[in-house]
Amino acid sequence: METELTKSQESWDFGSYIRNSLKIPETDIKTYSPLTLAFIGDSIFDLMIRTAVVEGGNAPVHKLHKRASSLVQASAQANLYHMIKDQLSEEELTIFKRGRNAKSFTTAKNAGVVEYRTATGLEALFGYLYLTDRMDRLMELVKLHLNNVE
Repeated sequence: METELTKSQESWDFGSYIRNSLKIPETDIKTYSPLTLAFIGDSIFDLMIRTAVVEGGNAPVHKLHKRASSLVQASAQANLYHMIKDQLSEEELTIFKRGRNAKSFTTAKNAGVVEYRTATGLEALFGYLYLTDRMDRLMELVKLHLNNVE
């Protein structure tokens, strides 16, 4: 019984579940701008990190927020990119570069331009992986990040 449950959990896809439940029609991902991919990528990455932080143990909310923020800030994302860049496929690298090179009208409060653009590229990649139902790959990258900072 436990094996069946584990298999069904592994094949469960969060993005598809949301789209199906809300009856959202399929859209060609190629029509999304890199900043749109980064917009959703930022959120999904934040959710994954917050989940890991909360599952790490109960704590005051301020402490949870500080821990999560340190893991999702632009400098941490830039560090993650430099750690994984040699492991990215050609397709993933292309998506990252599109996000990194996109013209954004905002900047990070606590990061330089290069770090911010690198983080935006990584968020675009995360958004792309999420929207193309590649949660296994996204989780693989997030695990590398979490293992590197612990």
